[in-house]
Amino acid sequence: MTLHKILKYLALVIGVVGLILWGRVLLAGDDAIENSADVQASVVSPFLYVAYLVFAIIVLLVLFFVIKGLFSGDIKRTLIAVGSFIIVVAIAYVLTDGTEKPLSDGTMLSASADHWVGAGLVTFYILAGAAVLLMLLSGVRKLIN
Repeated sequence: MTLHKILKYLALVIGVVGLILWGRVLLAGDDAIENSADVQASVVSPFLYVAYLVFAIIVLLVLFFVIKGLFSGDIKRTLIAVGSFIIVVAIAYVLTDGTEKPLSDGTMLSASADHWVGAGLVTFYILAGAAVLLMLLSGVRKLIN
């Protein structure tokens, strides 16, 4: 049996289990889930465990295929891409500042955490802008040719 078939059946099983658990959440209702810790434990927790399992599988598969690609591909291009990403994060970190802020639950967000949140947002904006710009340039090139 190939890896593709195994993963296909695994995805089908996890999807059916997730669908059943989602149905249990819908049948329990919002009020019952909010008001009872027992209902939360019996209905929502299994749904979250399936989500954690799927997330772990995805992370492991991504790591496996990235490492496999590193050893079978061009390491120079990979290092240039990783270095470029680190430079974008560094630029975003320099462009932002952090201040201590109160959160809605009464705790305080540290200045360092606020700084990293801001840097993450700016990194996203830079990368999204670069992606849009590259798509526009690609479309213009296709129109010219």
